[in-house]
Amino acid sequence: MAKGYWVSVYPTITDPEGLDVYNELAGLAVKAAGGRVLAGIGSRVVAHEAGIAERVVLIEFDSFEQAVAAYESAAYQKALAELPEGFERDFRIIEGLD
Repeated sequence: MAKGYWVSVYPTITDPEGLDVYNELAGLAVKAAGGRVLAGIGSRVVAHEAGIAERVVLIEFDSFEQAVAAYESAAYQKALAELPEGFERDFRIIEGLD
């Protein structure tokens, strides 16, 4: 079964402390859903072409369905409610190749 991944790219973060509550709740929700953070906060980024050298978070789940269910979970929805107003990110759930 192919794995599922959350991929988040943050184009601009003007107030990193504003994400503290979200980060804590999201981390708990991801862990409870069986997700594993493969790259994230504090990781180095080298951007090419239209890429943006800002925070990128990569989280792995055992299946695509598990990744979707984790996003839809009450615990993660609670975390999303804590994102600061005006906050922007590019978030995707993708299926692995195998």
